[in-house]
Amino acid sequence: MLIKALVLIVSLVLYIGTSAAQTKPTKPRARDLGIPFDGTPAALNAITDVAGVEVGQVTLISGEGKLVPGKGPVRTGVTAVLPRGKNSTDQVFGAWFTLNGNGEMTGTTWVEESGFIEGPIMITNTHSVGTVRDAVIAWQMKKQGKTFQPWSLPIVAETWDGFLNDINGFHVKPEHVAQSLDQAASGAVAEGNTGGGTGMVVHQFKGGIGTASRKFDIEGVSYTVGVLVQANYGARSGLTIAGVPVGREITDLMPKEVPADTGSIIVVVATDAPLLPHQLKRVVKRAALGIARNGGIGGNSSGDIFIAFSTANAGAGKETTLANLKMLPNDRINPIFAATVQTTEEAIINAMVAAETMTGVNGNTVYAIPHDRLKEVMKKYNRLK
Repeated sequence: MLIKALVLIVSLVLYIGTSAAQTKPTKPRARDLGIPFDGTPAALNAITDVAGVEVGQVTLISGEGKLVPGKGPVRTGVTAVLPRGKNSTDQVFGAWFTLNGNGEMTGTTWVEESGFIEGPIMITNTHSVGTVRDAVIAWQMKKQGKTFQPWSLPIVAETWDGFLNDINGFHVKPEHVAQSLDQAASGAVAEGNTGGGTGMVVHQFKGGIGTASRKFDIEGVSYTVGVLVQANYGARSGLTIAGVPVGREITDLMPKEVPADTGSIIVVVATDAPLLPHQLKRVVKRAALGIARNGGIGGNSSGDIFIAFSTANAGAGKETTLANLKMLPNDRINPIFAATVQTTEEAIINAMVAAETMTGVNGNTVYAIPHDRLKEVMKKYNRLK
């Protein structure tokens, strides 16, 4: 009994210590290592640079050793992105796109039909989608007394973490979903082994959650694009960072029995630029180009699914008023395309740089990319700032 009690206490401490919403990242990010990227980041270099956007994350880490379904080891979590924050019921214009569809993002049929995103965007592991979806509805009813409509079609996306996590144990519970939403905040966003990205692998290094942003002017008006990714895809051989073939240079530290390019990536694109849904559809497709810059090919077994929204045009979703909308001309949209490519590219590398080596089920280990060796490779190709 004493041993069980101690295990419970240790697990609880691990859970509490890794489930904070937004704490200032203490780990270096890709730019801190001197890796050059195109474009100018906004203040935080995060999706939360888009005013009003909040992010909340709950991380679940407990147990070690042999896989015992239902008990662990547990290496998973949930991430929430709220386009206008947790206290708003105002919809945003949105659009989605899938590069390769071996994955899931619920609620997208209505996004396609209506052009609106209603409520939070949630990201978790593959087998927790149903739990998270139902929990979002329960949270909306409890916090706001209603959903956006008499019905609700929450947006919940996933990537597979079964190499490290007891994915069939259904460890993400409704209370974890509610916590991620309740503690969502603006400010710095934790990256790497956190939230829904806790057990993820990217280019056969440890992956997870990453974010980045760009600021730019269009005809004298300043706008921002921010991206958050849950990166869990790619072969080592294709890994390219800022144009450097890093995957061909660092060929060791490979996880055992992880086939190449069998994972997925979820990309959330936010902007404050006034765009209508058909324009956001054009923007969201550009996330694929950011993935390609890093060596992703949208492999057959990969779920590469992206969603974008604009925080402009507040109140456009109200049913009782005639909406007066603003939109950028299509001839002025190229800077937003470029920012989406750049932020997706950098967010993925930020996820990789922030991640730490993790051992999960059956002793499976995924190694973090070694910062010192990464800098050596970048220097070799004259790409270190």
